[in-house]
Amino acid sequence: MKHESVQDYYGKVLQGSDDLQTNACCSPEDMPDYVKDVLRNVHDEVLTRYYGCGLVMPQGLRGARVLDLGCGAGRDVYALAQLVGPEGSVVGVDMTPEQLAVAEAHKDWHAEKFGFANVEFHRGFIEKLGELPLDPGSFDVIVSNCVVNLATDKQAVLRGAHELLKQGGEMYFSDVYADRRVPKAMAEDEVLYGECLSGALYWNDFLTFAKRAGFDDPRLVNHRPLTIENPKLEARVAPLTFTSATYRLFKLDGLETECEDYGQAVIYKGTLPHAPHRFDLDAHHWIETGKVFPVCGNTWKMLADTRFADHFTFIGDFSTHYGIFAGCGGDHPFKDEAAGAVDCGC
Repeated sequence: MKHESVQDYYGKVLQGSDDLQTNACCSPEDMPDYVKDVLRNVHDEVLTRYYGCGLVMPQGLRGARVLDLGCGAGRDVYALAQLVGPEGSVVGVDMTPEQLAVAEAHKDWHAEKFGFANVEFHRGFIEKLGELPLDPGSFDVIVSNCVVNLATDKQAVLRGAHELLKQGGEMYFSDVYADRRVPKAMAEDEVLYGECLSGALYWNDFLTFAKRAGFDDPRLVNHRPLTIENPKLEARVAPLTFTSATYRLFKLDGLETECEDYGQAVIYKGTLPHAPHRFDLDAHHWIETGKVFPVCGNTWKMLADTRFADHFTFIGDFSTHYGIFAGCGGDHPFKDEAAGAVDCGC
């Protein structure tokens, strides 16, 4: 799909979220109170031009430098601006002039509302981040909300994001994924593409692309099935099914392809804002405050070598290897013959 088609859809066809024909580009209704609080301080016109599918506001953002890929009219930019505070900054990138015009028009309004100004916007393509005035290795966090599926070159987006992140930084983003590769004819349907469906990556291709870009251990944070709720469009995408999912991708040297066990553990101190009782790293790591929590080597690095380090006590090191971390993938290839052969269906 050409950039022009997407620009027209989001700049001219859609004048607000009510114009969407499916529920793909809609965030779940449940969100933390602190997110609701910051959204109350965002201008109404910005809110009505929101087309995201998830929440891209991870913990520990105070003082961070954040980049929003495909920022649209700036809803997430202005929400994140409050979370990073005056000592942090947020940059938004989008290719649609009409959307950016709304974002720019309300910069002064938000600066007065917040009591500080810490946002900027750039027009450009997220597949060509190297052409923008953004320094490599200068961002702590990169977010994106239901936009990577609209990109013409998803691998280029991930490579560019990896280049712009600091060591220990992360890409935290929500997007739409298909249960199989989208057929060419469907991918060329402008309405389905604009509705964030026919540009969706097959989930396994995404994992491959992420690892090729240097994000060696993608972590799924949450997901929900998409029910299109438009009979005509449902018929045009059948038999494919779609999922809205949030992933976090850390830029860390030395991550391993599997979860390896070194006998390590962490204790969460309960000191991250808005998370006094538990820190959720991903869908499988819900770490209660004060409790010794065994972790694999990769998870250790995601906590020890990132902005989260001060919020944990770390037990152990990498001196002794105990094999694959139990219950965390990486099946042992040498099955016990006494247990019988297993037919994987491959």
